[in-house]
Amino acid sequence: MWAVAAAFLLSACAGLLGPREVEIPLSALQASLERRFPLNNRFLEIFDIRVTSPRLALQPDTGRVTTTLDAAIAPPFLRNAWRGKLVFSGVLSIDPARRAVVLFDPRVENVDFDGVDPAYSRQVTRIGSLLAEQIIRDIPLYTFQPENFRYAGVNFLPTKINTKPNALVVTFEPAK
Repeated sequence: MWAVAAAFLLSACAGLLGPREVEIPLSALQASLERRFPLNNRFLEIFDIRVTSPRLALQPDTGRVTTTLDAAIAPPFLRNAWRGKLVFSGVLSIDPARRAVVLFDPRVENVDFDGVDPAYSRQVTRIGSLLAEQIIRDIPLYTFQPENFRYAGVNFLPTKINTKPNALVVTFEPAK
């Protein structure tokens, strides 16, 4: 009987608590991303690629996040690497299994390399698309603490992400 009363009381409390918001500053997202770089990779066993200096920007109007990266692509048939910038964007999502904010649906927004012969620009753009898939897809930008999912004895689940110019606001609601 006490167990039933306690369960009833807890479920009533969950209804009274309502949603909670957790604000994640852009600086925390940026620091998390920076720990993953520099990144060195080889594509198609031909191109050596080095990607450094990620810079995040939140896009409140679209709900996307852009990532600008410095990159160097070294094709074996040239003495010097192509140097430039890659700009990707991704949609924010919550991965409940990892308890993290992740990026998915990556797309290349801009590829700008100095000294690339126009004949090779299509290949550089394709490499940029492959990099977006590999680097950005499902990358955890922020991992929540266990206490974000439990408050006052009630389990909470993330339900919504809002993007501000300098922060993400994740809404948690009591689990039903």
